[in-house]
Amino acid sequence: MGENRDQVITTGVQGLDVVLNGGLPAGHVYLLEGNPGSGKTTIALQFLREGVKLGERVLYVTLSETRWEIEKIARSHGWDMAGIMVHDLAESLGTVTEDDQYTVFRPSEVELGETSKKIVAQIEKHNPTRVVIDSLSEIRLLARDPLRYRRQVLGFKHFFIGRGSTVLLIDDMTAADGDDQPQSIVHGIIQLDRVGVDYGAERRRIRIAKLRGQAFRGGHHDLIINRGGIEVFPRLVASHHEVKFKDEPTSSGIKELDMLLGGGLDRGTSTLITGPAGTGKSAIATQFAHTALERGEKVAIFAFEENQRIACRRAAALGTEITTHIESGRCSFRHTDPAELSPGEFAALVRRSVEQEGATTIVIDSLNGYLNAMPEERFLTAQLHELLAYLNHRGVVTIMVLVQRGMMGPSMSPPVDVSYLSDSIILLRHFEAFGAVRKAISVVKKRSGSHEDTIRELRFEPGRVRVGETLERFRGVLTGVPMYVGTEGSLLRDERAGTARAGAAREGGV
Repeated sequence: MGENRDQVITTGVQGLDVVLNGGLPAGHVYLLEGNPGSGKTTIALQFLREGVKLGERVLYVTLSETRWEIEKIARSHGWDMAGIMVHDLAESLGTVTEDDQYTVFRPSEVELGETSKKIVAQIEKHNPTRVVIDSLSEIRLLARDPLRYRRQVLGFKHFFIGRGSTVLLIDDMTAADGDDQPQSIVHGIIQLDRVGVDYGAERRRIRIAKLRGQAFRGGHHDLIINRGGIEVFPRLVASHHEVKFKDEPTSSGIKELDMLLGGGLDRGTSTLITGPAGTGKSAIATQFAHTALERGEKVAIFAFEENQRIACRRAAALGTEITTHIESGRCSFRHTDPAELSPGEFAALVRRSVEQEGATTIVIDSLNGYLNAMPEERFLTAQLHELLAYLNHRGVVTIMVLVQRGMMGPSMSPPVDVSYLSDSIILLRHFEAFGAVRKAISVVKKRSGSHEDTIRELRFEPGRVRVGETLERFRGVLTGVPMYVGTEGSLLRDERAGTARAGAAREGGV
Protein backbone atom coordinates (compact mmCIF):
# COMPACT_ATOMS: atom_id res chain seq x y z
CA MET A 1 0.00 0.00 0.00
CA GLY A 2 1.20 3.57 -0.68
CA GLU A 3 4.34 4.82 -2.34
CA ASN A 4 7.38 2.80 -3.34
CA ARG A 5 10.14 3.97 -0.99
CA ASP A 6 12.71 3.79 -3.78
CA GLN A 7 10.70 6.43 -5.61
CA VAL A 8 11.57 10.14 -5.36
CA ILE A 9 8.62 12.51 -5.47
CA THR A 10 8.72 16.15 -6.50
CA THR A 11 7.83 18.80 -3.94
CA GLY A 12 6.12 21.31 -6.22
CA VAL A 13 8.96 23.80 -5.66
CA GLN A 14 11.37 23.45 -8.58
CA GLY A 15 14.39 24.99 -6.87
CA LEU A 16 13.86 22.82 -3.80
CA ASP A 17 13.81 19.72 -5.99
CA VAL A 18 17.19 20.79 -7.39
CA VAL A 19 18.56 21.16 -3.85
CA LEU A 20 17.16 17.70 -3.02
CA ASN A 21 18.62 16.14 -6.19
CA GLY A 22 15.19 15.38 -7.60
CA GLY A 23 12.81 15.48 -4.64
CA LEU A 24 11.95 13.61 -1.44
CA PRO A 25 12.19 9.83 -1.06
CA ALA A 26 8.58 8.64 -0.94
CA GLY A 27 6.90 6.96 2.00
CA HIS A 28 8.75 8.75 4.81
CA VAL A 29 8.05 11.41 7.44
CA TYR A 30 9.78 14.79 7.14
CA LEU A 31 10.04 17.81 9.42
CA LEU A 32 9.42 21.23 7.89
CA GLU A 33 10.46 23.78 10.48
CA GLY A 34 10.93 27.52 10.56
CA ASN A 35 10.05 30.65 12.46
CA PRO A 36 6.68 32.34 11.80
CA GLY A 37 6.45 33.97 8.38
CA SER A 38 9.23 31.94 6.78
CA GLY A 39 6.93 30.21 4.25
CA LYS A 40 6.10 26.82 5.80
CA THR A 41 2.38 26.80 4.93
CA THR A 42 3.09 27.95 1.38
CA ILE A 43 5.57 25.12 0.80
CA ALA A 44 3.12 22.64 2.34
CA LEU A 45 0.37 23.75 -0.03
CA GLN A 46 2.71 23.52 -3.03
CA PHE A 47 3.67 20.01 -1.90
CA LEU A 48 0.00 18.96 -1.82
CA ARG A 49 -0.89 20.75 -5.06
CA GLU A 50 1.91 18.81 -6.78
CA GLY A 51 0.30 15.60 -5.53
CA VAL A 52 -3.08 16.65 -6.91
CA LYS A 53 -1.40 17.45 -10.24
CA LEU A 54 -0.01 13.91 -10.31
CA GLY A 55 -3.40 12.35 -9.51
CA GLU A 56 -2.65 11.52 -5.87
CA ARG A 57 -4.91 11.77 -2.81
CA VAL A 58 -3.70 14.47 -0.43
CA LEU A 59 -4.75 15.63 3.04
CA TYR A 60 -4.03 18.77 5.06
CA VAL A 61 -4.62 18.32 8.81
CA THR A 62 -4.54 21.65 10.61
CA LEU A 63 -4.37 22.06 14.37
CA SER A 64 -3.31 25.71 14.42
CA GLU A 65 -4.84 27.58 11.47
CA THR A 66 -8.47 27.28 10.46
CA ARG A 67 -9.64 26.05 7.09
CA TRP A 68 -10.65 29.61 6.23
CA GLU A 69 -7.13 30.88 6.95
CA ILE A 70 -5.55 28.19 4.80
CA GLU A 71 -7.94 28.91 1.94
CA LYS A 72 -7.10 32.61 2.25
CA ILE A 73 -3.38 31.83 1.88
CA ALA A 74 -4.17 29.76 -1.21
CA ARG A 75 -6.25 32.58 -2.73
CA SER A 76 -3.40 35.05 -2.13
CA HIS A 77 -1.34 32.96 -4.56
CA GLY A 78 -4.15 32.57 -7.07
CA TRP A 79 -4.68 28.91 -6.20
CA ASP A 80 -7.87 26.95 -5.64
CA MET A 81 -8.06 24.11 -3.15
CA ALA A 82 -9.60 21.62 -5.56
CA GLY A 83 -8.42 18.12 -4.77
CA ILE A 84 -6.92 19.05 -1.37
CA MET A 85 -8.84 17.56 1.56
CA VAL A 86 -8.60 19.77 4.65
CA HIS A 87 -9.41 18.43 8.11
CA ASP A 88 -9.71 21.31 10.56
CA LEU A 89 -8.97 20.43 14.19
CA ALA A 90 -8.06 23.98 15.17
CA GLU A 91 -11.61 24.95 16.16
CA SER A 92 -12.20 21.89 18.36
CA LEU A 93 -8.84 22.37 20.10
CA GLY A 94 -9.67 25.95 20.86
CA THR A 95 -12.98 25.03 22.53
CA VAL A 96 -12.61 23.80 26.10
CA THR A 97 -15.76 23.09 28.11
CA GLU A 98 -16.06 23.03 31.87
CA ASP A 99 -16.39 19.21 31.81
CA ASP A 100 -13.04 18.96 30.06
CA GLN A 101 -11.33 20.52 33.07
CA TYR A 102 -12.58 18.10 35.73
CA THR A 103 -11.68 14.46 35.21
CA VAL A 104 -9.70 11.68 36.87
CA PHE A 105 -7.32 11.97 33.90
CA ARG A 106 -5.11 14.94 33.13
CA PRO A 107 -6.86 17.11 30.51
CA SER A 108 -3.74 16.96 28.30
CA GLU A 109 -3.90 13.17 28.20
CA VAL A 110 -7.53 13.20 27.13
CA GLU A 111 -7.05 15.95 24.54
CA LEU A 112 -3.88 14.41 23.06
CA GLY A 113 -5.51 11.00 22.77
CA GLU A 114 -8.64 12.40 21.13
CA THR A 115 -6.62 14.51 18.72
CA SER A 116 -4.47 11.56 17.69
CA LYS A 117 -7.56 9.41 17.13
CA LYS A 118 -9.09 12.08 14.88
CA ILE A 119 -5.93 12.34 12.79
CA VAL A 120 -5.65 8.55 12.45
CA ALA A 121 -9.34 8.29 11.53
CA GLN A 122 -8.91 10.81 8.69
CA ILE A 123 -5.89 8.96 7.33
CA GLU A 124 -7.72 5.63 7.40
CA LYS A 125 -10.79 7.17 5.80
CA HIS A 126 -9.07 8.94 2.87
CA ASN A 127 -5.88 6.83 2.52
CA PRO A 128 -3.82 9.81 1.22
CA THR A 129 -0.36 9.45 -0.32
CA ARG A 130 0.67 12.95 0.77
CA VAL A 131 -0.13 14.38 4.21
CA VAL A 132 0.62 17.67 5.95
CA ILE A 133 0.15 18.04 9.71
CA ASP A 134 0.19 21.66 10.83
CA SER A 135 1.58 21.98 13.42
CA LEU A 136 3.63 20.01 15.94
CA SER A 137 3.52 22.95 18.31
CA GLU A 138 -0.07 22.08 19.24
CA ILE A 139 0.80 18.42 19.80
CA ARG A 140 3.77 19.48 21.92
CA LEU A 141 1.51 21.66 24.09
CA LEU A 142 -1.04 18.88 24.46
CA ALA A 143 1.64 16.36 25.45
CA ARG A 144 3.32 18.71 27.94
CA ASP A 145 5.78 16.00 28.91
CA PRO A 146 8.77 15.54 26.51
CA LEU A 147 8.61 11.77 26.77
CA ARG A 148 4.92 11.63 25.85
CA TYR A 149 5.55 14.08 23.01
CA ARG A 150 8.37 11.95 21.61
CA ARG A 151 6.29 8.78 21.85
CA GLN A 152 3.40 10.48 20.05
CA VAL A 153 5.61 11.65 17.16
CA LEU A 154 7.20 8.19 16.99
CA GLY A 155 3.74 6.64 16.92
CA PHE A 156 2.75 8.86 14.01
CA LYS A 157 5.93 7.86 12.16
CA HIS A 158 5.27 4.11 12.46
CA PHE A 159 1.62 4.58 11.52
CA PHE A 160 2.42 6.55 8.36
CA ILE A 161 5.30 4.33 7.31
CA GLY A 162 2.98 1.34 7.54
CA ARG A 163 0.64 3.04 5.09
CA GLY A 164 3.36 4.31 2.73
CA SER A 165 2.35 7.96 3.08
CA THR A 166 4.81 10.82 2.55
CA VAL A 167 4.25 13.25 5.41
CA LEU A 168 5.33 16.80 6.20
CA LEU A 169 5.20 17.65 9.91
CA ILE A 170 5.25 21.43 10.32
CA ASP A 171 6.91 22.99 13.36
CA ASP A 172 6.89 26.75 13.93
CA MET A 173 9.75 26.51 16.47
CA THR A 174 7.88 28.48 19.12
CA ALA A 175 8.67 26.05 21.96
CA ALA A 176 10.29 28.00 24.77
CA ASP A 177 12.64 25.14 25.65
CA GLY A 178 13.78 24.57 22.05
CA ASP A 179 12.45 20.99 22.08
CA ASP A 180 14.00 19.10 19.16
CA GLN A 181 12.52 15.65 19.82
CA PRO A 182 11.24 15.08 16.25
CA GLN A 183 14.61 15.79 14.62
CA SER A 184 16.08 12.42 15.54
CA ILE A 185 12.91 10.58 14.51
CA VAL A 186 12.10 11.92 11.05
CA HIS A 187 13.73 10.85 7.77
CA GLY A 188 14.64 14.39 6.76
CA ILE A 189 14.58 17.98 8.01
CA ILE A 190 13.86 21.06 5.89
CA GLN A 191 14.66 24.29 7.74
CA LEU A 192 13.34 27.71 6.76
CA ASP A 193 14.78 30.93 8.09
CA ARG A 194 13.81 34.59 7.92
CA VAL A 195 16.73 36.97 8.40
CA GLY A 196 16.29 40.64 9.18
CA VAL A 197 18.70 43.17 7.67
CA ASP A 198 19.44 46.73 8.75
CA TYR A 199 17.77 48.19 5.66
CA GLY A 200 15.60 46.76 2.91
CA ALA A 201 13.53 43.63 2.57
CA GLU A 202 14.17 40.73 4.92
CA ARG A 203 15.91 37.67 3.51
CA ARG A 204 14.48 34.18 3.52
CA ARG A 205 16.60 31.05 3.27
CA ILE A 206 16.13 27.29 3.16
CA ARG A 207 18.48 24.51 4.24
CA ILE A 208 18.33 20.73 4.21
CA ALA A 209 19.58 19.86 7.69
CA LYS A 210 19.11 16.11 7.28
CA LEU A 211 18.13 13.62 4.59
CA ARG A 212 18.80 9.94 5.09
CA GLY A 213 20.04 7.85 2.19
CA GLN A 214 20.20 10.58 -0.46
CA ALA A 215 22.76 13.19 -1.44
CA PHE A 216 21.63 16.81 -1.47
CA ARG A 217 23.09 20.26 -1.99
CA GLY A 218 24.11 21.51 1.44
CA GLY A 219 24.20 25.01 2.85
CA HIS A 220 21.72 27.86 2.78
CA HIS A 221 19.76 28.68 -0.37
CA ASP A 222 17.92 31.97 -0.85
CA LEU A 223 14.18 31.96 -1.47
CA ILE A 224 11.43 34.47 -2.09
CA ILE A 225 7.66 34.30 -1.70
CA ASN A 226 5.84 35.70 -4.71
CA ARG A 227 2.24 35.50 -5.79
CA GLY A 228 2.18 31.99 -7.19
CA GLY A 229 4.31 30.39 -4.48
CA ILE A 230 7.82 30.04 -3.20
CA GLU A 231 10.83 30.23 -5.49
CA VAL A 232 14.08 28.70 -4.26
CA PHE A 233 17.43 29.74 -5.71
CA PRO A 234 19.84 26.81 -5.25
CA ARG A 235 23.32 27.78 -4.18
CA LEU A 236 25.48 28.03 -7.28
CA VAL A 237 28.13 25.34 -7.81
CA ALA A 238 30.26 26.45 -10.76
CA SER A 239 31.79 23.03 -11.48
CA HIS A 240 28.35 21.71 -12.47
CA HIS A 241 28.07 24.10 -15.43
CA GLU A 242 31.25 23.74 -17.49
CA VAL A 243 30.83 23.83 -21.29
CA LYS A 244 33.20 23.99 -24.26
CA PHE A 245 33.70 27.34 -25.97
CA LYS A 246 36.09 29.00 -28.41
CA ASP A 247 39.00 30.62 -26.58
CA GLU A 248 39.54 33.93 -28.37
CA PRO A 249 39.99 37.64 -27.60
CA THR A 250 37.09 40.06 -28.04
CA SER A 251 37.64 43.62 -29.18
CA SER A 252 36.52 46.77 -27.39
CA GLY A 253 36.09 48.58 -30.69
CA ILE A 254 38.93 50.98 -29.75
CA LYS A 255 42.32 50.09 -31.22
CA GLU A 256 44.38 51.72 -28.46
CA LEU A 257 42.36 50.07 -25.70
CA ASP A 258 42.79 46.68 -27.33
CA MET A 259 46.53 47.35 -27.47
CA LEU A 260 46.54 48.09 -23.75
CA LEU A 261 44.79 44.76 -23.17
CA GLY A 262 47.14 42.78 -25.39
CA GLY A 263 44.46 42.22 -28.04
CA GLY A 264 41.21 42.56 -26.07
CA LEU A 265 39.31 40.66 -23.40
CA ASP A 266 39.44 36.87 -23.67
CA ARG A 267 36.28 34.80 -23.56
CA GLY A 268 35.75 32.97 -20.30
CA THR A 269 37.46 35.68 -18.23
CA SER A 270 36.33 38.40 -15.83
CA THR A 271 37.52 42.00 -15.90
CA LEU A 272 37.38 44.57 -13.11
CA ILE A 273 37.19 48.24 -14.13
CA THR A 274 38.04 50.27 -11.06
CA GLY A 275 38.77 53.84 -10.12
CA PRO A 276 37.28 56.84 -8.33
CA ALA A 277 33.95 58.39 -9.25
CA GLY A 278 33.81 60.28 -12.52
CA THR A 279 36.67 58.52 -14.33
CA GLY A 280 34.42 56.79 -16.89
CA LYS A 281 34.17 53.22 -15.62
CA SER A 282 30.58 52.72 -16.78
CA ALA A 283 31.38 54.28 -20.13
CA ILE A 284 34.23 51.80 -20.74
CA ALA A 285 32.00 48.89 -19.71
CA THR A 286 29.29 50.10 -22.09
CA GLN A 287 31.89 50.41 -24.87
CA PHE A 288 32.66 46.69 -24.58
CA ALA A 289 28.94 45.85 -24.44
CA HIS A 290 28.13 47.97 -27.49
CA THR A 291 30.93 46.40 -29.56
CA ALA A 292 29.69 42.91 -28.64
CA LEU A 293 26.17 43.88 -29.70
CA GLU A 294 27.47 45.23 -33.00
CA ARG A 295 29.16 41.85 -33.58
CA GLY A 296 25.71 40.26 -33.29
CA GLU A 297 26.12 38.86 -29.77
CA LYS A 298 23.72 39.17 -26.85
CA VAL A 299 24.52 41.21 -23.76
CA ALA A 300 23.03 41.48 -20.27
CA ILE A 301 23.62 44.61 -18.18
CA PHE A 302 22.86 44.56 -14.45
CA ALA A 303 22.82 48.13 -13.17
CA PHE A 304 22.64 48.82 -9.46
CA GLU A 305 23.00 52.59 -9.72
CA GLU A 306 21.88 54.02 -13.08
CA ASN A 307 18.41 53.44 -14.47
CA GLN A 308 17.91 52.53 -18.12
CA ARG A 309 16.97 56.02 -19.30
CA ILE A 310 20.12 57.65 -17.92
CA ALA A 311 22.39 54.81 -19.04
CA CYS A 312 21.02 54.90 -22.60
CA ARG A 313 21.36 58.68 -22.80
CA ARG A 314 25.00 58.55 -21.65
CA ALA A 315 25.79 55.73 -24.06
CA ALA A 316 24.23 57.56 -27.01
CA ALA A 317 26.23 60.71 -26.25
CA LEU A 318 29.46 58.70 -26.52
CA GLY A 319 28.52 56.89 -29.73
CA THR A 320 27.74 53.59 -28.00
CA GLU A 321 23.98 53.63 -28.50
CA ILE A 322 22.26 50.58 -26.96
CA THR A 323 18.59 51.62 -26.99
CA THR A 324 17.80 49.91 -30.31
CA HIS A 325 19.51 46.73 -29.08
CA ILE A 326 17.40 46.78 -25.91
CA GLU A 327 14.24 47.26 -27.97
CA SER A 328 15.21 44.37 -30.26
CA GLY A 329 15.87 42.07 -27.31
CA ARG A 330 19.57 41.58 -28.04
CA CYS A 331 20.50 43.52 -24.93
CA SER A 332 18.74 43.07 -21.61
CA PHE A 333 19.04 45.94 -19.13
CA ARG A 334 18.00 45.21 -15.56
CA HIS A 335 18.01 48.03 -13.04
CA THR A 336 18.40 46.19 -9.76
CA ASP A 337 17.48 47.49 -6.32
CA PRO A 338 20.08 46.13 -3.89
CA ALA A 339 17.73 46.65 -0.93
CA GLU A 340 15.22 44.19 -2.44
CA LEU A 341 17.54 41.56 -3.87
CA SER A 342 19.23 38.54 -2.32
CA PRO A 343 22.55 37.23 -3.67
CA GLY A 344 20.94 33.93 -4.65
CA GLU A 345 18.25 35.69 -6.64
CA PHE A 346 20.87 37.81 -8.41
CA ALA A 347 22.88 34.71 -9.34
CA ALA A 348 19.69 33.14 -10.71
CA LEU A 349 19.05 36.22 -12.87
CA VAL A 350 22.58 36.04 -14.27
CA ARG A 351 22.20 32.32 -15.00
CA ARG A 352 18.90 32.94 -16.77
CA SER A 353 20.57 35.59 -18.96
CA VAL A 354 23.29 33.16 -19.99
CA GLU A 355 21.42 29.86 -20.26
CA GLN A 356 18.01 31.00 -21.53
CA GLU A 357 18.72 34.32 -23.26
CA GLY A 358 22.14 33.43 -24.69
CA ALA A 359 24.12 36.38 -23.30
CA THR A 360 27.86 36.14 -24.03
CA THR A 361 28.81 39.39 -22.27
CA ILE A 362 27.68 40.29 -18.75
CA VAL A 363 28.13 43.75 -17.24
CA ILE A 364 27.72 44.27 -13.48
CA ASP A 365 27.62 47.98 -12.68
CA SER A 366 28.60 48.13 -9.95
CA LEU A 367 30.00 45.71 -7.38
CA ASN A 368 29.32 48.39 -4.78
CA GLY A 369 25.62 47.78 -5.35
CA TYR A 370 26.14 44.02 -5.24
CA LEU A 371 27.90 44.48 -1.90
CA ASN A 372 24.87 46.34 -0.57
CA ALA A 373 22.68 43.38 -1.57
CA MET A 374 24.60 41.13 0.82
CA PRO A 375 23.09 40.50 4.24
CA GLU A 376 26.60 39.84 5.61
CA GLU A 377 29.69 41.30 3.93
CA ARG A 378 32.02 38.42 4.82
CA PHE A 379 30.21 36.13 2.34
CA LEU A 380 30.62 38.50 -0.62
CA THR A 381 33.89 37.16 -1.99
CA ALA A 382 32.84 33.50 -1.65
CA GLN A 383 29.59 34.01 -3.55
CA LEU A 384 31.18 36.31 -6.12
CA HIS A 385 33.98 33.79 -6.69
CA GLU A 386 31.45 31.05 -7.46
CA LEU A 387 29.46 33.33 -9.79
CA LEU A 388 32.58 34.40 -11.72
CA ALA A 389 33.79 30.81 -11.95
CA TYR A 390 30.40 29.82 -13.37
CA LEU A 391 30.54 32.58 -16.00
CA ASN A 392 34.11 31.65 -16.93
CA HIS A 393 33.08 28.01 -17.36
CA ARG A 394 30.35 29.18 -19.76
CA GLY A 395 32.77 31.23 -21.90
CA VAL A 396 31.19 34.56 -20.91
CA VAL A 397 33.06 37.87 -20.96
CA THR A 398 32.27 39.36 -17.56
CA ILE A 399 32.86 43.06 -16.90
CA MET A 400 32.53 44.44 -13.40
CA VAL A 401 32.67 48.05 -12.24
CA LEU A 402 33.98 48.94 -8.79
CA VAL A 403 33.98 52.48 -7.43
CA GLN A 404 36.85 53.29 -5.10
CA ARG A 405 36.34 55.44 -2.05
CA GLY A 406 37.77 58.94 -2.36
CA MET A 407 38.71 60.94 -5.42
CA MET A 408 42.49 61.30 -5.31
CA GLY A 409 45.46 60.43 -3.16
CA PRO A 410 46.54 57.47 -1.07
CA SER A 411 43.28 57.47 0.90
CA MET A 412 41.50 55.88 -2.08
CA SER A 413 40.49 52.31 -1.36
CA PRO A 414 37.90 49.79 -2.61
CA PRO A 415 34.97 48.92 -0.32
CA VAL A 416 36.04 45.27 -0.60
CA ASP A 417 39.11 43.69 -2.15
CA VAL A 418 37.98 41.52 -5.05
CA SER A 419 40.95 42.26 -7.30
CA TYR A 420 42.34 38.74 -6.86
CA LEU A 421 39.09 37.29 -8.21
CA SER A 422 39.41 39.14 -11.51
CA ASP A 423 41.39 37.86 -14.49
CA SER A 424 42.04 41.39 -15.76
CA ILE A 425 42.04 44.79 -14.06
CA ILE A 426 41.60 48.10 -15.86
CA LEU A 427 42.61 51.01 -13.63
CA LEU A 428 41.26 54.53 -14.22
CA ARG A 429 42.64 57.62 -12.53
CA HIS A 430 42.24 61.39 -12.47
CA PHE A 431 45.41 63.37 -13.08
CA GLU A 432 46.32 67.03 -13.13
CA ALA A 433 47.99 68.66 -16.10
CA PHE A 434 48.28 72.35 -17.01
CA GLY A 435 45.37 73.58 -14.91
CA ALA A 436 42.96 70.82 -15.90
CA VAL A 437 41.75 67.52 -14.45
CA ARG A 438 42.18 64.73 -16.96
CA LYS A 439 41.74 60.96 -16.98
CA ALA A 440 44.24 58.15 -17.38
CA ILE A 441 43.73 54.48 -18.17
CA SER A 442 46.06 51.53 -17.67
CA VAL A 443 45.90 47.74 -17.41
CA VAL A 444 47.57 46.41 -14.28
CA LYS A 445 46.69 42.72 -14.58
CA LYS A 446 45.79 40.15 -17.21
CA ARG A 447 46.04 36.48 -16.29
CA SER A 448 45.30 35.13 -19.75
CA GLY A 449 48.15 36.84 -21.59
CA SER A 450 50.46 39.81 -21.94
CA HIS A 451 49.35 43.42 -21.86
CA GLU A 452 50.85 46.90 -22.14
CA ASP A 453 52.40 48.34 -18.99
CA THR A 454 51.88 51.87 -20.26
CA ILE A 455 49.51 54.63 -19.21
CA ARG A 456 47.29 56.30 -21.77
CA GLU A 457 45.06 59.34 -21.60
CA LEU A 458 41.31 58.66 -21.69
CA ARG A 459 38.92 61.22 -23.17
CA PHE A 460 35.17 61.29 -23.61
CA GLU A 461 34.15 63.40 -26.56
CA PRO A 462 30.82 63.93 -28.28
CA GLY A 463 30.12 60.76 -30.22
CA ARG A 464 33.11 58.69 -29.13
CA VAL A 465 35.42 57.38 -26.43
CA ARG A 466 39.09 58.10 -27.14
CA VAL A 467 42.14 56.36 -25.75
CA GLY A 468 45.22 58.40 -26.58
CA GLU A 469 48.85 57.70 -27.20
CA THR A 470 51.13 56.43 -24.45
CA LEU A 471 51.88 59.08 -21.82
CA GLU A 472 55.52 58.47 -21.11
CA ARG A 473 56.21 61.22 -18.59
CA PHE A 474 54.07 60.31 -15.61
CA ARG A 475 54.88 60.01 -11.96
CA GLY A 476 52.85 59.21 -8.84
CA VAL A 477 50.59 56.65 -10.48
CA LEU A 478 50.75 54.21 -7.57
CA THR A 479 50.05 56.95 -5.03
CA GLY A 480 46.67 57.51 -6.63
CA VAL A 481 47.59 60.97 -7.97
CA PRO A 482 49.25 60.49 -11.37
CA MET A 483 51.01 63.69 -12.42
CA TYR A 484 52.10 64.46 -15.97
CA VAL A 485 55.53 66.07 -16.13
CA GLY A 486 55.90 66.33 -19.89
CA THR A 487 55.11 69.31 -22.11
CA GLU A 488 51.66 70.59 -22.81
CA GLY A 489 52.34 70.34 -26.52
CA SER A 490 52.87 66.58 -26.46
CA LEU A 491 49.78 66.02 -24.31
CA LEU A 492 47.53 68.08 -26.52
CA ARG A 493 49.01 67.05 -29.87
CA ASP A 494 46.19 64.70 -30.77
CA GLU A 495 43.56 67.13 -29.60
CA ARG A 496 44.92 69.98 -31.77
CA ALA A 497 45.27 67.70 -34.76
CA GLY A 498 41.67 66.62 -34.36
CA THR A 499 40.51 70.24 -34.13
CA ALA A 500 42.43 71.16 -37.31
CA ARG A 501 40.87 68.26 -39.20
CA ALA A 502 37.40 69.27 -38.05
CA GLY A 503 38.01 72.88 -39.16
CA ALA A 504 39.21 71.77 -42.57
CA ALA A 505 36.13 69.64 -42.99
CA ARG A 506 33.87 72.59 -42.17
CA GLU A 507 35.66 74.85 -44.63
CA GLY A 508 35.42 72.24 -47.34
CA GLY A 509 31.69 71.97 -46.71
CA VAL A 510 31.26 75.71 -47.10
